[in-house]
Amino acid sequence: MTPRRILITGANGFIGRHLCRHLTRQGKSITACIRPSSNISSLAGLPKLEFLRISELTPHASSWPDLGRELAEVDAIVHLAARVHVMHDTSADPLAAFRETNVTTTECLAQAAAKSGVRRFIYVSSIKVNGEATGDNSYTADDQPGYVDAYGQSKWEAEQKLEEIATAAGMEWVVVRPPLVYGPDVRGNFLALMKCLLKGYPLPLGTVKNLRSVVSVYNLADLLQRTLYHPNASGQRFLVKDEEDLSTAELVRRLGKALQRKPRLIPVPPRLLLASGKLLRKQDVIQRLCSSLVVNTSKTADLLDWRPSVSLDWGLGRTCDWFQTATLRGVL
Repeated sequence: MTPRRILITGANGFIGRHLCRHLTRQGKSITACIRPSSNISSLAGLPKLEFLRISELTPHASSWPDLGRELAEVDAIVHLAARVHVMHDTSADPLAAFRETNVTTTECLAQAAAKSGVRRFIYVSSIKVNGEATGDNSYTADDQPGYVDAYGQSKWEAEQKLEEIATAAGMEWVVVRPPLVYGPDVRGNFLALMKCLLKGYPLPLGTVKNLRSVVSVYNLADLLQRTLYHPNASGQRFLVKDEEDLSTAELVRRLGKALQRKPRLIPVPPRLLLASGKLLRKQDVIQRLCSSLVVNTSKTADLLDWRPSVSLDWGLGRTCDWFQTATLRGVL
C-alpha cells in the first residue's frame, strides 16, 4: 500500500531535505515537520509539500492540537528529528539531554500517531546502537545492543519505546540504523576531510587498513521509501549501506579522485596515531579513522528486495561537486 500522506520530522535537516526531494519526485504528498525558526528555502517549491511548524514534541506542548489535526490525514511517519551525536559533549548530564529529545520526542510522537490511526511509523536510529567497532566481524540488524555512549543508548531506548507503543496500539513500526551518512550538505568529519584534501594537507592515514561501511543519502532515502510500503518491513529493524566497504585510506583516495586532488597520504602506523590521539584529546576521532565498522545488510536485501540504487563513486562524486561549488561561492 502506498501512503496517502507522509509526515517527516526533521525535514529541514541533512537527511530530511534529501528525503523530501526524493519522495516528492515520486509524487508523494509530504508534511514537513520543522521548528518555527527553520529556514525553508531549501524545500520551497517542492510539489505536494506542506509545512507544519512545531516547537517541541512534549506531553504539554501548546502545538499538540495542530499536530493531532495534521496526523488525522497522515498514513505514515518518518521520524528523523533528534539530538545528534557530538564530539566532546559539554552537557552536565549527556544521557538526560539525549533522552529528553531522542526518547521523549519519539514517545510523544508515537503516542499521538497511534491515537490518530497512523498506519506505519519509521524511526531512523543509528548504527551506534550496535556499537562503535566490529573488528573482523560485522553488525547485523538483530544483534543485541552494544552501545558505548549516551547517544547510542538514547537511540536504543527510543527504539524500544516505539516498539512498545506501536505493538500495544496495533500500529506498524520500522527501525533503520544507518552508519555514516554522506552526500551534499554533509557536515562534521566528512566535510573536514574534504577541506583537508582541497587544501593539500598531509593526512597520516596511509597505512590504515580498516574497513568501514558508509551510505550515501541517496541510498538511504531510497531505502526509507521502500520501508514506507513494503509488507515485510513492519516490525523489523534494518541496516543499510552502500555496495562497497572501504578503508579510510581508500575513502581518501576516492574523494581525492572526485576532487581532482592527489591526496598526501603519509604512512604512519595506526598505533602511533592512537597514541597521539590520546595526547591531543582526539582519541574518539582517531579511533573512528583507524577501526573497522562493517554492517551486514543481507536481511535488508532478503526481506525488502533492496539493493543500493547508486554506486559509492557516484555518491562521492555528487558530494564533491556540491562541496566544490559551495567552496567557490564562499558558503562553507
